[in-house]
Amino acid sequence: MNPAETPLHLNSYRTGPDDRGHFGLYGGRFVAETLMPLILELEAAYEAAKADPSFHAELADLNAHYAGRPSPLYFAERLTQHLGGAKVYFKREELNHTGSHKVNNCLGQILLAKRMGKKRIIAETGAGQHGVATATVAARFGLPCVIYMGATDIERQKPNVFRMRLLGAEVRPVISGTGTLKDAMNEALRDWVSNVEDTFYIIGTVAGPHPYPAMVRDFQAVIGKETREQMLAAEGRLPDTLVAAIGGGSNAMGIFHPFLDDPSVKMFGVEAAGKGLDVPNGHCASLNGGTPGVLHGNRTYLLQDGDGQILEGHSISAGLDYPGIGPEHSWLRDTGRVTYVAATDREALDAFQLCTRIEGIIPALEPSHALAYVTKLAPTLPPDNLLVMNMSGRGDKDIFAVAAHLGMDI
Repeated sequence: MNPAETPLHLNSYRTGPDDRGHFGLYGGRFVAETLMPLILELEAAYEAAKADPSFHAELADLNAHYAGRPSPLYFAERLTQHLGGAKVYFKREELNHTGSHKVNNCLGQILLAKRMGKKRIIAETGAGQHGVATATVAARFGLPCVIYMGATDIERQKPNVFRMRLLGAEVRPVISGTGTLKDAMNEALRDWVSNVEDTFYIIGTVAGPHPYPAMVRDFQAVIGKETREQMLAAEGRLPDTLVAAIGGGSNAMGIFHPFLDDPSVKMFGVEAAGKGLDVPNGHCASLNGGTPGVLHGNRTYLLQDGDGQILEGHSISAGLDYPGIGPEHSWLRDTGRVTYVAATDREALDAFQLCTRIEGIIPALEPSHALAYVTKLAPTLPPDNLLVMNMSGRGDKDIFAVAAHLGMDI
């Protein structure tokens, strides 16, 4: 057996969801009746694609020659010296084409759209990285593309809005609610219900109705598979600790999933604590501050009041500004396999600046939350502990927002 592979076994954490799309109590398919035929068609198309070697070959070719995989595993030597303790590595997903891990999933889904004969692509986006990745693959395959984006996020992610429009996508502002990711996803679902015949909805994270959480996870698992092989090559053994930021949870699930059945590997998902977990409506930490409920087609932990009304939440990071979480994360939280913690806006800003000055890498605000936790965790670990943080996106898009928060003119 290839040592890079993990055998599946009974009581595995990697065999979910069940045939109805459930991870324990979470997941499922809570959608309008109009969408059910398309959801079932998508599930059948994905199952057929998984069994088709030509699908995997085409995706692998695009990953290698279009997206630029494998992404490097980088030893952050100066950060390790600065923090003391664990040996810190970055999985460099920000070096992918389009600047984040999002393209991994978009390439897989656009190939499915092509197999299903769909003629129109829609997506939602928060920070704009998923929107840019979707607009990019739509341009690559010559399909018209509509991106729903909250008005608040459009204002704080202007560079990505410009990139999407350059790529030929129509960016539709969403002014309902707080004009953030939740509201954009609501509008994208409304569009999909109205245009089920010709439209493929590329969901950007491990949430939504089954089969999206599992399908997006499978496309993103390339991150963890590569990390496994690269760490074995670099250090001769598996990592001891994995850390990743959590919004909907796609980058975290991508690096966690191939290691879930390795009990020696500890995992930490870092939610957005915003202004603080004790501040009402001041954070987006669904697992640390939410309760189970139903939103956007699945049952999962949500920020909600006692009547089940969704709370808006807050994060400096548009990509983490979502009041829910992927259902598989909810299950992993309840089982205790993954530990979920949180970092505030201030801590993320400090980590953003530290990484930029010490490693010469400008991280996106999303992985800056993971990095903020690394700065706390690494000094508590022994020097032989191998810690990998998923650097899920680059920070070019965030420089205007960061400058404003730091009181700097650019």
